[in-house]
Amino acid sequence: MNLCDRNDIQALLGRHGFRFSKSMGQNFLIEDWVPRDIADACGADAHTGVLEIGPGIGPLTQELARRAGKVVSVELDSRLYPVLTETMAGFDNFTLVPGDVMKLDMRDLVDAHFAGLRPILCANLPYNITTPVLTACVEARCFDSLTVLIQKEVAQRICARPGTADYGAFTLLMQYYTDPRLLFTVPNTCFLPAPKVTSAVIHCPVRKTPPVEVVSESALWRTVRAGFALRRKTLVNSLQTGYQLPKEQLIGIVTACGLDPTVRGERLSLADYARLTNALQSAI
Repeated sequence: MNLCDRNDIQALLGRHGFRFSKSMGQNFLIEDWVPRDIADACGADAHTGVLEIGPGIGPLTQELARRAGKVVSVELDSRLYPVLTETMAGFDNFTLVPGDVMKLDMRDLVDAHFAGLRPILCANLPYNITTPVLTACVEARCFDSLTVLIQKEVAQRICARPGTADYGAFTLLMQYYTDPRLLFTVPNTCFLPAPKVTSAVIHCPVRKTPPVEVVSESALWRTVRAGFALRRKTLVNSLQTGYQLPKEQLIGIVTACGLDPTVRGERLSLADYARLTNALQSAI
């Protein structure tokens, strides 16, 4: 059975009485080069434990299981459990974990299933949970890398540079924890049903140490959230949403960090935000 062949997919789903759920963001791959190239990009081998989120009927799951020491897939839709039992029957290194990944502890999953293996995440993520899942994964600090197929505009946001329209707080979060690289795009014609957007694959090696030094990460994210709170306003005005300091004092702090007080938060690099965070914490 070819899990990327439209006829085989429809026959498989028909046997199990499955219908697509738009609310779950279900779009199954129908081009076999996509799961193959994603699995190659993640670098899985016999010493790797792969966590997959949203396996669907298993095209990427099969490719991962052919390469990795172990694959653990978390699936919310109970209607797909018997489908995966059929499609993954030949793989002894596969484990299905039923449930909502947003209600599971990433570190507990890794500790429970990947002892002695290098843990990575590789998935065709449902669009509607992309940001919270990636946030949870990087904050858990338990993966060596994340390789995901996601909406192209989100991939561009993760890889964006200061001063661009895609640049934002989520950009800084991902670039603080990882070194993201956009690898290739995937047209909507590669999915059944076809989504209305183009997708992209990004590979995010997790940093061993942060790229900047800050007094605390919580303080850094407080500053970042404030810096982007009022995108059309100056950095000083935006910072007032997160720091109850007089405007004159904020101007002095921003200037002391080598920044123009009229600059907007979207033009600051991660290093700029780290320097600003440290100065603000000293002031308060």
